[in-house]
This record gives sequence, structure tokens and C-alpha cells, in this order.
Amino acid sequence: MRLVGGAALGLATVLALSSCGSGASEGGDQAADGQVTLKMVAADYGDGPGKPNSGENFWKGVVDEFEAANPDIKVDVQVINWNDIDKQVATMIQNGQVPDILQTGDYSGFVADGLLYKVDEVLSPEVSGDMLEKFAEFGKVDGTAYGIPFVSSARALFYNKDLFDQAGVAEPPKTWDELKAAAEKLKAAGVSQPFGLPLGQEEAQAESFLWMLGNGGGYKDASGNWAINSAQNVETFTYLKGLVDAGLTTPNPGTKDRKTVWEDFGAGKVGMVNGGPMSIPIFDAAGLKNYGVAPIPGKDGPLDTTLGVMDWIMAFNQNGNAEQIKKFFDHFYTGSAAEKISETYKLLPVTNGGIQKLSGDEKLKPFLDALPNASFYPFQDPKWAELNPAIKQTIGGAVKDDPAAVLGELQKTAEAG
Repeated sequence: MRLVGGAALGLATVLALSSCGSGASEGGDQAADGQVTLKMVAADYGDGPGKPNSGENFWKGVVDEFEAANPDIKVDVQVINWNDIDKQVATMIQNGQVPDILQTGDYSGFVADGLLYKVDEVLSPEVSGDMLEKFAEFGKVDGTAYGIPFVSSARALFYNKDLFDQAGVAEPPKTWDELKAAAEKLKAAGVSQPFGLPLGQEEAQAESFLWMLGNGGGYKDASGNWAINSAQNVETFTYLKGLVDAGLTTPNPGTKDRKTVWEDFGAGKVGMVNGGPMSIPIFDAAGLKNYGVAPIPGKDGPLDTTLGVMDWIMAFNQNGNAEQIKKFFDHFYTGSAAEKISETYKLLPVTNGGIQKLSGDEKLKPFLDALPNASFYPFQDPKWAELNPAIKQTIGGAVKDDPAAVLGELQKTAEAG
């Protein structure tokens, strides 16, 4: 879900974890003693290199536990921040340095090139059968599963109750008109960012989709055709541009990543912001306690759906290590690792068992409740793998320049053969 879609952070880094030796330069190497080293590339959900909740530290714990139980398999993990992982993986593959395992925000682009194992080749039936069915369906291309849901998330509106009280805003907005009115009151009360609007490269595709949903739009229409420059979407970004021009949002939204805006919300500089459960640790770290969670406002009323974000894990078939990969995947989903990533980063599980374990967490409840009716990116269209980076890089310009022109260029990218 970029997560999180979704969630991530830190400088790109390479780390061979837990006494993995020199590791594999081009995927899983087999040593003379029969030991196999798997090469894994993963996105960083943490605070960045050297921080307690860094992706390196998380994966070190997972790998240490796995290797203790499987001494014939070593795992080298390279953790890369979300802004860079897609580009770096593409370069690796072009150079023949194909990993065994990749954990990131998309899988479909690799399917057309025949690079991935089928899920049933690298995941036991017991584990795949516990996956949330709606999520697992999005891992299929032409009826065959290639992507394994890794973590998920849903989105809602966070609002600072203290700033609302100071500005005389009685309740969170339900419509765009109410949102604008609340933002104007917050600005008049001295709030520098009435609405936090991250449209920078980290996750612009998610923030944009939330706003599109609020006006009956989206990346595709009901017939499954690309509709990025639809009348609804142009109207949406025209509304957002009006907020930006009036000084009611984060300045220069196209240059701001979500972590920065969430940190500003935690610091009391932002009145309202769209976020997910993975935002909560950032707010907690900043000491913000008095905030509320509400449905995201739409043009005429609260969204009856929300963005459901899934991130993916997948296995490449070039190095012939399906047996070892299956052992690692089964360990991740049946052991403590999947639960630990939810606890550490407030991301949501993708298995029925995981959801049950977290059902008593009140902070996560609004998001767990939202998952069944969530809307998703068009993961299954291989074009999304090309379009997603283009959206991240350019859609922020739609609130600075001409919305119709910017969305029109993205539409051309989507329709290009």
C-alpha cells in the first residue's frame, strides 16, 4: 500500500544482514557446502538508516530468526527508500543482477516479462488460503497469482482538535465546501498549513486518488478505461489548485512528501491531513495526542470508500531458488514477522489471522473497519508499473500549472502503446 504506498523513508542503503557473508551479487548463490544465499530487495518502512525503527533493523530481526531455523539458507537484504526503489530495481534487472525476492509497491510490470514465480510455486497452500480474499485477487494477472500481498493500509482524515478549537471549527468537515471553510478559519487563527497536501514523489499517486474518489473519479472509469483527465478529475484538481492559491495548504505541495507533512501535523503546524495507521507512530513520536480521525471529505459528502493500499512481495525465477524462497515466505507469514511489522509501523495485516490478532487495537479499528470497502489502484494492469512513477513525478504540477494539461499528459502516457 504505499503503502503506504505505502511509507517510507531514509537514504538508500545496502546492508547485508546477520552474518550473511559476501552474499549474492546476482541473486541466490549456492556455496560449496550447499548453502544458498537469497538476495532480497525491500522498501524501507522505517525512520531511515541508523534509526531504531529502520528497515534494516526490522529485517535483521526477521533474518536472524529465519536463519537460526534454516542454517542452510542465508538472506542478504538491501533496503532502499521508497523514492528510489523502483528505479534501482529496474537498473538491477537491466544489468542482470536480478534478486530472488522483491518487496515493494507493485508487481505487475514484471509479469509480462516472465520474471516471476507463480504464487503457488513459492507459498504454501495453508498460507495463501489465509490471505484476505479481496487482496489476494489483486495479485492475479489473467487469473494467475504472481503478487503476494505484504501489508495493507486504509486512509482517513486526521484533524488537530486543539487547532480546531482555537479556530472555532466545531467538527471535522464532511464536504469540500466545509473543508475550505474550516481551512479558512484555521488560517485566520494563525495555522500555517490548514490542510496538509503532500503531492511530492513519495506517494502523490495515493493523495491524488483520495481526492479523485471524492468526486466520483479515479484512474480508470467504470468500463476499465484509463480516465486520468476525466472531467471529474480535472474539476478535482481545479478545486485543489484553488486551495493552494489561497494559501490554505502545504506550500508547494508538489515538492512535499507525506512524511514531512505528517511530521508537521505532529508538530502542530497542520490542521488536517489525510493519513493512515502508519502515520500514528510519527504523531506519537512528536508528542501529539489530541487529534481525531474521521472519514475523508468528498465533494458532496464523506467518502463511502477509501484508498486501500497494498504493498507486495514477489519472487523472481531467474536463480531457481523456489524451495528456499517458499521456506522464507512461509516463515514470514506464519511466525512473528508479519505481526511485528504491524506493531512496529502500524500497517495492517493481509491475513485473516493477522486481522483477528489486531482486532482489539482501538487506534487501528477505524482502518481495519474501512478495509472491506476499500478501493485500490489498478494493480493488475501492467501499464500501472509505468504510469505510477510518472504520476509520482508530475501530478503535483496539476495544482501549480493547468490541471487539464498536466492530467492530459498523464492520460497520453496511460494510452501509449
